[in-house]
Amino acid sequence: MRDPRIIRCTYYIESSIEPSRAAAILAGEQSSGTFVAVPGESEELRTRHAAEVVSVSDLGRCAPALPSRSRPERVSAAEIVVEFPMENVDTDIATLQTTVAGNIFELGELFACQLRRMELPDDFVAAHPGPAYGVEGTRKLIGGATGVLVGTIIKPNVGLREDDFRATVRNLARGAIDLIKDDELMTDPAYLPLETRVRIATEEIRAAEQETGHPTMYAFNITGDLAGLKRRHDLVVEAGGRCVMLNVPTMGLPALRWLRSFSEVPIHGHRAGLAASMRHPGLGVAYQPWQQLARLAGADHLHVSGLGSKFYEEDDQVATNIRALQTPLGTTTDPLPTLSSGQNVRTPELTYSAVGSTDLLMLAGGGIAAHPGGPAAGVRSLRQAWEAAISGQPLDEAATSLQVRGDDALAHALTTFPAGA
Repeated sequence: MRDPRIIRCTYYIESSIEPSRAAAILAGEQSSGTFVAVPGESEELRTRHAAEVVSVSDLGRCAPALPSRSRPERVSAAEIVVEFPMENVDTDIATLQTTVAGNIFELGELFACQLRRMELPDDFVAAHPGPAYGVEGTRKLIGGATGVLVGTIIKPNVGLREDDFRATVRNLARGAIDLIKDDELMTDPAYLPLETRVRIATEEIRAAEQETGHPTMYAFNITGDLAGLKRRHDLVVEAGGRCVMLNVPTMGLPALRWLRSFSEVPIHGHRAGLAASMRHPGLGVAYQPWQQLARLAGADHLHVSGLGSKFYEEDDQVATNIRALQTPLGTTTDPLPTLSSGQNVRTPELTYSAVGSTDLLMLAGGGIAAHPGGPAAGVRSLRQAWEAAISGQPLDEAATSLQVRGDDALAHALTTFPAGA
């Protein structure tokens, strides 16, 4: 029977030596071993604290993915499974990260190393509260909104002055949008400070709700110096804000975990910077293990990229990211998968056919702001595209049917975002 207090990790590696030897070096480096015997490294200590290589699957020979001190023409690729005693980590997220994804990337014997999957002990998962709101809590704060939630990013993403920012929020909120968010680049600049954005956005959202009856959530970016994180959170909450946003890879998972300990609103988890440790298939940490830690640390919304997007991940990988967030993790609440990057009326069909779920937040920047009928028409066209996708109705047919009834929002969006563009 498998030890219930074991952290099980699957890595892809490339090495110039036998994969089993390389795996043993990795396991030793990340637990009780060293490159030379030292006093105090007893058999009892190794039994309790050494990581164990439990399988090595040879994947053949290939050109090395990464540089190192030596430059062989060919190396051996393998998938290895290593188990780490939870006793080495206890329940601390930062220590876990250091253990399973620390110095392994420095090892000269490895010409590739990526953590691809991770299984966590129940005791570790149970030690963290996970999302406070997730999918259902977010829906409740937006008036019980059903179906796919439609959101957008303030555009232009930086440089707006107060009057233009106010007009942008006003137009979006009056379009009965579900969520508006700061761009990841917008933090607390002197020309439009966070305090000013909070005041203006909450004023305009309250006024719009009186008109539309639809609550809008604004995710204020509170990324910045760690010492000021609680102050910025409190500023949002005291003004009546419904959501804060954190650039998680920039601030770090421990910062997210600390924010979760006092946050009174959902935490919108942005992934800006994550691709630096994920994009190369031979290096870093894949999305599946990263999202587990971000969920345990308390993110209520997590970015997954987007199908048909402008970013690098292929649609199959994005769909896998979404399914990872929808896979139960202990008893924690499921976070809200957040689609972004080039989303428009053409992408709901791709997304629904791939994942078959409406527990999603679709963020469309230009997909809403560039609509010739304005933001309200942009929001409406996205909802109409989702209705067509769910019902299986072709987009052109749905647009024609709506036009006959006097609503040309979807038709104009299809013209604005032609297929294949």
